[in-house]
Amino acid sequence: MLAVLGFATLGSFMLLVMRKHLSAFTAIMLTPIVAALIAGKGTQLGDMIMNGLDTVASTAALLLFAVLYFGLMMEAKLFDPISALIIRASKGDPVRIVVGTAVLSLLVALDGDGTTSYMIVCSAFLPIYRRLGMNPLILATLAAMALGTISGTTPWGGAATRGISALHLDAGEYFVHMIGPMALTSLAIVAVAYWLGLRERHKIDGEKLAAYKLEIASGEAIPTVKADWRMWFNAALTLLLMVLLILEVADLVVLFMVAFAVALLVNVRSIADQQELIKRQAANAVPVMMLVLAAGIFTGIMTDAGMIKAMADAALAIVPDGWGTMVPLFTALLALPLGFFMSNDAYWFGVVPVLAESAGHYGIHANEIARAGAIGQILHSMGPTSAPLWVLLGLVKADLGDFQKTALRWGVPVSLAYIAFAVMTGAITVV
Repeated sequence: MLAVLGFATLGSFMLLVMRKHLSAFTAIMLTPIVAALIAGKGTQLGDMIMNGLDTVASTAALLLFAVLYFGLMMEAKLFDPISALIIRASKGDPVRIVVGTAVLSLLVALDGDGTTSYMIVCSAFLPIYRRLGMNPLILATLAAMALGTISGTTPWGGAATRGISALHLDAGEYFVHMIGPMALTSLAIVAVAYWLGLRERHKIDGEKLAAYKLEIASGEAIPTVKADWRMWFNAALTLLLMVLLILEVADLVVLFMVAFAVALLVNVRSIADQQELIKRQAANAVPVMMLVLAAGIFTGIMTDAGMIKAMADAALAIVPDGWGTMVPLFTALLALPLGFFMSNDAYWFGVVPVLAESAGHYGIHANEIARAGAIGQILHSMGPTSAPLWVLLGLVKADLGDFQKTALRWGVPVSLAYIAFAVMTGAITVV
């Protein structure tokens, strides 16, 4: 009963959002509440909601200050040199622009933080997409796939870190076998980018494209970079922030709060101007916080009501007794829908240990289950419980339904390719 109700809740949420019957904020809150009432757990709703909010409160605070920090950096034109370099290299060719989007997305995803990655990619490429009339959902799709592939696989990226800690694994043993499939999947993302770039090249008006290329050649379309002491300070502060983030010197929210306070003091000296900047950036930050908190409610109800566990158990029950050696492959396939709808905490700490225990009965090491589970991160980066996604959607000014219609078209086949690469390279075994 709970499994059926859980799948029905997920399906209803997707339908309501994609058909635009409800906004993402209302749908992600109301669908699990209705499901809990149907399951007869109405008296527990308050506790379930609070438990869900507890799990995302620090994430919401982190996103608030990350958006404020990078918003300030964008206003200070910190990323203009990167944009200028990319514009010169692209020479106005949509194929080069889209492939460049994929390459930069893959590189910046190495830092492990989704919000940072999306901010950097959007600051570098979004003005170019808008100038040429290219579809910004292409940028969002490539950025999400890159984040799910790189940050979702590396031991310092957050998702795999949960699996390593939950299953008590050695990070090196886990990761060394994933380097090959991760690299091959990255090439697949670049290939998708090349194809999407070709499509955009044919869609763009020829005269507009020719005019843009002339503007690049003349230098008119290239941002003017004024490298004063504040730009050097901002660059050093951002680099220091990234280093401290990777080294995990302190909680991310603490790092971003302190960095924002320092950056605000250096770049905006007047108190009145500081307040105005915060008001401007709050327009981007508050909707993100609302959606993250709503996603926490979704996860809290689905988990505490038992729907998530029931869905996982129902999926495991499908595996025939004689197919025990196929558990890693089945885990990888199961990771796609579960990763899409579930928070990483609920997935890695609730579902993956159950799968690892089942695999252990067939002599399969937990490393393979962790690797298989990481493959689902591509679709997780496109799902409603991925907090950085709401930042990305705010930057490209798109709603969840429109984004998922475009992103899933490519995210699903790339995820399946990731599974195939993992099997081919022996990262997960099927015999």
